[in-house]
Amino acid sequence: MNTQANYVLTLSCGDRKGIVAAVANSIASQNCNICESAQYGDQEMGRFFMRISFRSPDGMSKEQFEEGFSPVATGYGFEWKVHDLSKKPRVLVLVSQMGHCLNDLLYRNSTGQLPMDLVAVASNHAKYQTRVEHEKVPFHYLPVTKDTKAEQEAQIIDLVERENIDLVILARYMQILSNDLCEKLTGKMINIHHSFLPSFIGAKPYHRAHTRGVKMVGATAHYVTADLDEGPIIEQDVSRVEHSHSVNELIAQGRDTESQVLARAVRYHLEHRILLNGDRTVIFK
Repeated sequence: MNTQANYVLTLSCGDRKGIVAAVANSIASQNCNICESAQYGDQEMGRFFMRISFRSPDGMSKEQFEEGFSPVATGYGFEWKVHDLSKKPRVLVLVSQMGHCLNDLLYRNSTGQLPMDLVAVASNHAKYQTRVEHEKVPFHYLPVTKDTKAEQEAQIIDLVERENIDLVILARYMQILSNDLCEKLTGKMINIHHSFLPSFIGAKPYHRAHTRGVKMVGATAHYVTADLDEGPIIEQDVSRVEHSHSVNELIAQGRDTESQVLARAVRYHLEHRILLNGDRTVIFK
């Protein structure tokens, strides 16, 4: 029986000569076959980043490869990780009352477009319970008020820990998260928002943008940090707006863009294509 496995190796380190050759030689010496390779040297930061997908020989475990690769990693001071592609990341989606991003993720999940195990959807409203359960995905109703915010976030953390969640997706989850929750999920939580910030903060941004006659609508997906909507950006996009568009057409166009941008950001994360570079990201598409 063929027991070859597919892995992705991601690494970063101080930039220096010989890194690519050393990595490739180590992989080849273990009789692994490189399928895809990408690298980037940030001259300003003096950092080097690399992503390699490879196939192992029959019978080689992830731990065996890591043991063989460790001397090179230690010698070059790598921050590195090997990802087993046979194990899909376990995902939790949080949503409030706008369901466009949720619906898009549910569809992509059901058609196998995203390499993830959608473990659950949680919401502070019961609006999408029937929709989610129709997809045979567990739904958790976690209502929240100003006075119960800490208790509700404790329920989210408990759900993340109990279900061994690898990624939390905020699919238009309209709650400001505490610093504690953001820190617990650093690098493991992705948010999506419209691109009108900081010009149109608060309620009904599309209505105010329409009043101002904007010519583009867009969206930004980013990792969540304690700084509201200022985490490392993963993906962005815009689309043109015509003067004849009504506010409802503006909203629909913006929500389409939000759904697409979020899906791309999620896919990059699931495929281990994102490496953090300070407050920025390196993305090997």
